[in-house]
Parts: sequence; structure tokens; C-alpha cells
Amino acid sequence: MPNGWTESASAWIADMGEQGDFGRQFVLDAPMLERIRGRGFTNALDVGCGEGRFCRMLRQAGTRTIGIDPTETFIRHARERDPDGDYRIGRAERLDFSDGTFDLVVSYLTLIDIPDLAAAISEMARVLRPGGTLLIANLTSFNTAGADKGWHRDDKGELRFSIGHYLEERVLWMSWRGIRIRNWHRPLSTYMSLLLRQGLELRHFAEPVPYGGDPAKAARYRRVPHFLIMEWEKPSRAAATAI
Repeated sequence: MPNGWTESASAWIADMGEQGDFGRQFVLDAPMLERIRGRGFTNALDVGCGEGRFCRMLRQAGTRTIGIDPTETFIRHARERDPDGDYRIGRAERLDFSDGTFDLVVSYLTLIDIPDLAAAISEMARVLRPGGTLLIANLTSFNTAGADKGWHRDDKGELRFSIGHYLEERVLWMSWRGIRIRNWHRPLSTYMSLLLRQGLELRHFAEPVPYGGDPAKAARYRRVPHFLIMEWEKPSRAAATAI
């Protein structure tokens, strides 16, 4: 089933630039890096790395990073932009790494793109070493449940955000500035149950607010939680044995 990424990759790269869009630059980057810096992570896997932007940020933070993505245009661009980086064609649902390879696995706005979410989460947990961290940034399920209507003005002219069919998992096609890609709406319970099923332990949960940028854009991100950040830990072998 086509997902739009191959056709939209060049437009995406042009739209993102090196700074990223508003949500990445002014909402997610700082709190994501805060969960990484000073933690002693030696090696990381960025699942769905796209054009490699966050991989480069991880490497600048001192963490050796491999980025994987199924879209060849993204991997080619990442290699051109960062010749010393390690970027590979790969899919989240079948990671080509041994068990327990990474201290840190990152999913930065990629879970919404993955059709077989259960397989992807299982694979991310598998390649994480005991005691390692799975760090996730994702669109909130409130956000994706509002994709059909979202921001609009009511009959009094007041700006509102509407959601619908929250519990119904479904495909969404999102279009803007020459980009047309497939996302998935899933309720939060779907994500949480799949992560818990892997025996992972939740260590951090946040709905970050803007810390800069255009005040008009920031106001919308403050009115409706746009993103969430979760940090999950894979129990050590000793802890797992005790359980």
C-alpha cells in the first residue's frame, strides 16, 4: 500500500530545511535532547530518521547514532549532508540488528507512519539492551483524532478544535505544500498497551509546550496538546528475573 513518502520526499526535505518545522524547532527538540544529554548513551538507533536531522543532533550530543528509513531519497540526502554519519535503508517492523544492540532507541514522530505498529514496537524493544531507553515523540491521539476537521470557526466565529471517532483506528492522508503522506490515528491506549506488553517501564511522560517561535502559532500548540514525549526503560536482566 503506497504511503506517499517516496513521492513527497523532496518536498519534505525542502520544507523541513535543517531547522525543522515549528513543532520540531520550538516544541520538541529541546525536551527531546534534554532526555539524552548527560545520560551516558554510547550508541543509538533513530528509527525512521527521514533526512537525518535528529541523527545529526544526537551525534552532536556525543552519541554514536545509526539512522534507518525505508525511503531511499531520505537516506541519500542524509548521507550527502553528513558523510561521516551512518544511514541505512531499513524498516521499523524488521530491524536488521542483534538483540540488545543499543543503549538508546529513538522514534521521533514516526509511530504515526507505521502500519504494523505491534511489530515495530516489538523490534524496538528487542534491539534495546537491558537497562536501555526507548525515547518516543509522537502526535497526540487528540491531534490525530481531529485531523478530519481540526481547527475551524464555530457559528459564532470562535476558533475551535474538534475531534471525532477517537477510539477508531484509521488511516489519514495529510497534505500541505506539495507533501501528501499517510499517517495513522490510534487511541493512546493502543500505544500504551503495546509498549507495556513488551515489559517496558514508563519513566517519563510529557505534553511539551512551545518555548519560542511565532506567538500566533505557539498559541494553538498551547490550546491543544499537539505532541507527547514518552521515555520507556527496558528492565535489567536481574530485575526481569526477579519479576
